[in-house]
Amino acid sequence: MVLSEEEITKLFRARKTVLQMLRDRGFVVGDFELAMSREQFKNQYGETMKKEDLVINKSMRNNSSDQIYVFFPEEPKVSVKTVRTYINRMKSDNVFRAILVVQEKLSSFARSSICEAPKFHLEVFQEAELLVNIKDHVLIPEHQLLTNEDKKTLLERYTVKDTQLPRMQVTDPIARYYGMKRGQVVKIIRPSETAGRYVTYRYVV
Repeated sequence: MVLSEEEITKLFRARKTVLQMLRDRGFVVGDFELAMSREQFKNQYGETMKKEDLVINKSMRNNSSDQIYVFFPEEPKVSVKTVRTYINRMKSDNVFRAILVVQEKLSSFARSSICEAPKFHLEVFQEAELLVNIKDHVLIPEHQLLTNEDKKTLLERYTVKDTQLPRMQVTDPIARYYGMKRGQVVKIIRPSETAGRYVTYRYVV
C-alpha cells in the first residue's frame, strides 16, 4: 500500500516523538535516530512503507534486559487479534512493556484484551497525540521521576506520607509521556523570577 505524503509526514512525526519519549524515560536512543530528517525516513522505509517495519525495540540505559517495544498497527481500528499477536511476540521475546501507536481509539474489546494480560504493560497513544511533543511546549516545566530511594529521602526529609503530596492523575498527558505509574512521585522544576527555580512534587494517582 502506497502511503500519501500526509500519512508519511504523520508517521515520521509520531515516530520521532516516540523516540524522544523513550530517551526521556531512560531508554537508549541514538542521536542519529532523533536527527533523522523526513527525507531520510522516507528513503529508509520507502514510499510503500509497511508499519510493521517501523517497530522499535529499545533497552534501558542502566539495565539492558529491561526492554520496550513500540508497535504501529497497520489497521485503523485495532482488532483483538492484533493485540494478542503483539502480546505473544512480547511473551516470546521476554519483553513486558510496549507502546501501541494507533490511528483510532481502541474498541472496548481491544482494550479488555490488553487487560487480560496483566503481566504485560501496554500503553496506547493515538497518532494525533504524537504529532507534536508536548514536552517541548513553552508552558510545560521540567519533570523528573524520582527513584524509590529519592522518594524515600524526600518523604523522610519533609516527614510526610506520599499521599499528602499534591496529586497528578496517571492519565495526565505529561504522566503518560513519561510512562508514570500510580504511587510514583515526580519532581517539577519551574523557572521563577525571584528564586531562579521553583520546585514542587506530585504524587501520581
